[in-house]
Amino acid sequence: MRTVDPRELTAVSGRPVAVPDPHRLVHLQFRRFAGCPVCNLHLRSVVRRHEEIEAAGVREVVVFHSPAAELAEHVSDLPFEVIADPDKRLYAEFGVESAARSLADPRVWGTIVRAVAVSAWSLLRGRGRGPALKPHGGRFGLPGDFLIAPAGRVVAAKYGEHAYDQWSVDELLTLAARVPKAADM
Repeated sequence: MRTVDPRELTAVSGRPVAVPDPHRLVHLQFRRFAGCPVCNLHLRSVVRRHEEIEAAGVREVVVFHSPAAELAEHVSDLPFEVIADPDKRLYAEFGVESAARSLADPRVWGTIVRAVAVSAWSLLRGRGRGPALKPHGGRFGLPGDFLIAPAGRVVAAKYGEHAYDQWSVDELLTLAARVPKAADM
């Protein structure tokens, strides 16, 4: 497995984010664009179980390929840090790609319908904001998940084959539980 060199990223909130985190595992998620209904559906599942994730010694860090100003309107209520990467430098470094199959794969179509319905309902109730018509970086991003130990070793990785192909919270917790404590330091 590869090793991630220590760095300090700046969250949309303005707070510094150390990756790797010197004290706990980091779940570095690569999502698509600000307001993406499919991404929001997944992130809501992470929000619902955030305390459980934290208790397992995992820090969530989520990367979008949208500018910080565009993201700020969409992520202010999330209990974890969100990183703007409009130039896709982190995406390139971690090998997370964009491809038409992100939306063309039939395995994602049902999720797209559900995500758009949930997003539309939220908009109708005045509790959300839709994505830009032409999102920065495009609509064809693929997700990526990386579990990074405090020493910087990537202990698990997943490259999505379509827009909703990422670790579930259960998969993340199982992977985190398998990391030997000695590997954390």
